[in-house]
Amino acid sequence: MSDSLVLSSAHEVLPGVPYPLGATYDGRGVNFAVFSENATAMELCLFDEQQPRLEKHRLKLQDVTAHVWHGYVPGLQPGTLYGYRAHGPWEPQSGLRFNPHKVLTDPYARAFSGKPDWMHPLTTLKADEKGVEPFDSRDSAAGTPRCVVVHDDFDWGDEKRPGVVWRRAVLYELHVKGFTARHPEIPPELRGTYLGLAHPKAIEHLLSLGVTSVELLPVHESSSEGFLLQRGLSNYWGYNTLGFFAPDQRFATGSRGQQVREFKQMVKALHAAGLEVILDVVFNHTCEGNELGPTLSFRGLDNPTYYWLDGQSRARYRDFTGCGNSLNLRHPQVMKLVLDSLRAWVTEYRVDGFRFDLAPELARVDGGGFSREAPFLQAVHQDPVLSRVKLIAEPWDVGEHGYRLGGFPNVWAEWNDRFRETMRRAWRGDERQAAEVGYRLTGSSDVFKSSGRRPMASINFITCHDGFTLHDLVTYQGKHNELNGEENRDGASENQSWNCGHEGETDDPVVNAVRDRQKRNLLATLMLAVGTPMLNMGDELGRTQWGNNNAYCQDNELSWVDWNLDDKKRALLEFTRKVIRLRHAQPTIQRRNFFMGSTLEDSRFRDLVWFRPDGHEMGADDWQAAGTRCLGWFLGGDAIATREPSGAKVVGDTLLVFMNAAQDAVALTLPEKKWAPGWETLLETARDDAQVRRLEAGSTFDLAGRSVVVFRMSAPP
Repeated sequence: MSDSLVLSSAHEVLPGVPYPLGATYDGRGVNFAVFSENATAMELCLFDEQQPRLEKHRLKLQDVTAHVWHGYVPGLQPGTLYGYRAHGPWEPQSGLRFNPHKVLTDPYARAFSGKPDWMHPLTTLKADEKGVEPFDSRDSAAGTPRCVVVHDDFDWGDEKRPGVVWRRAVLYELHVKGFTARHPEIPPELRGTYLGLAHPKAIEHLLSLGVTSVELLPVHESSSEGFLLQRGLSNYWGYNTLGFFAPDQRFATGSRGQQVREFKQMVKALHAAGLEVILDVVFNHTCEGNELGPTLSFRGLDNPTYYWLDGQSRARYRDFTGCGNSLNLRHPQVMKLVLDSLRAWVTEYRVDGFRFDLAPELARVDGGGFSREAPFLQAVHQDPVLSRVKLIAEPWDVGEHGYRLGGFPNVWAEWNDRFRETMRRAWRGDERQAAEVGYRLTGSSDVFKSSGRRPMASINFITCHDGFTLHDLVTYQGKHNELNGEENRDGASENQSWNCGHEGETDDPVVNAVRDRQKRNLLATLMLAVGTPMLNMGDELGRTQWGNNNAYCQDNELSWVDWNLDDKKRALLEFTRKVIRLRHAQPTIQRRNFFMGSTLEDSRFRDLVWFRPDGHEMGADDWQAAGTRCLGWFLGGDAIATREPSGAKVVGDTLLVFMNAAQDAVALTLPEKKWAPGWETLLETARDDAQVRRLEAGSTFDLAGRSVVVFRMSAPP
């Protein structure tokens, strides 16, 4: 429609109120409120609900309070489709990119209908040879997603949060679609949706594993990049946010508010099963990319407010993310946007925590440096809602000095990539790993203790969505990302992987036996380590991506979980269940505090002792020796007592664990009688059977090459 479109007499615009931001239905009409500090005029666009691409009305918002443009339209109902056109200067060199020919989405929209259509002019015209960007008068209305007015009338009933304490948490990272897209026992119309994840069969699997919390890959409304769509691909992972308040319509049965209701149904069902819901959130950048990207929302509403702009040329962006732009949390309104979003997900959607993608970007202050005292971190720390949920940082971004593992304040946990890389290298057989292994298995005190945090701050993981799956980690030496369309240039080149002697799948029984044992070893050390373990979706089922270590654009069977299990996959599943059960049953592993290495009050044993295979304690030379690949650790059960909320004292079993990452078997000598009169096996990764073996103190035990054994103190056999 033309720019001369005028207000229809069918709609009256009253002044309304500036708060809350977004579109708020009150039973009689809708209040609209949108922030723009630099706009000179703001138009509300209403679209035909039957023909969503048809713009029916433009209504001028006349009232402005503290840079919030607002108006109330009587008679509008939930389901109304809307957007904005912002007027103001077109001065890219000054950072101002107002263009009323571009329809913009509401940063506070609760739902979206439709995805960006790249067949329409969403991007601006390219700059000329002098770097001048011409004003683009092409209209984008037909290609921009519509915001949807929704009404919060969901019945939560007697829903209660699981309230899993950190020391008992076992996280499970999953993709909402990928987890159920191929599940044969979930109705086809629900596969890949929020309701699919809420289905009893999906929940049954999670409960049978023993995980306590699902960590969902991004569920904020997102957009795919144009270059991916041109290749016939899409941004499957969803780390490309358009709407920070809206559940992604990709995972719902409809896009007119169904996504809001169905997301809440999913949370309600998971909570009823005792499972927490943690969201992977992307506040470090948006889907608008760099100056050549699409104008969909923030750029057109108030570019210098929402984004870090380059100090030399404000026509360009500072990019700490590798995604073209960086969200500017130095501005009070952007800080408010992020905090309002987080609180909405906790209070309205009742989620239990967040994992923050590229979290250092959120804590960069003037000049671009990272600060532990950054306003965002302080705001979260004092917030009565957010400080009480689980907060997990991905402690790196791609900006200068962006690797900040251990640098977050004491209410935060962090993804510990040093655990991942150490365990991968150790089980690959690399030399000089013993000291690193010791720190990682015991909660990474060298990383987290100085900031006053406890071992659970270390989110331990072997694999995650980004990189090889567990199966591929022991099957491929190099990445195989050809299907991504970038000639295998994308994705990490160093994965600390080992293919066990053959690249890719093989029928060789010897190679496959080593691979199966290596998977058990990696899972065992993950679950036996102190800290908070995180399991990657499908690793318990031997999921493969055929060597693709950057499957962000593969929304297909390469990324989805295959629920068709053979005997080997069933065996791996049962082992995973067994080792998680072992963790839950052993307070000795669920430590609240770091080890002291000494005998504590009222305890018989030291809390932690390291042993050589000959039954003697390890010395300094053993930790530094290049060939130390077999080591054991003794956990004194009575020295690791914990207290339940009731005040009851819980004493764990005394455990002795040995890992042998060498190729050859080792003859262990169990510690002498002063440590324990006898031992019995709880877990052996080299044996398929569950037979318990009982041994006296000082006796010998053949520990197979590349294997783990867990003993529990017992009476003499």
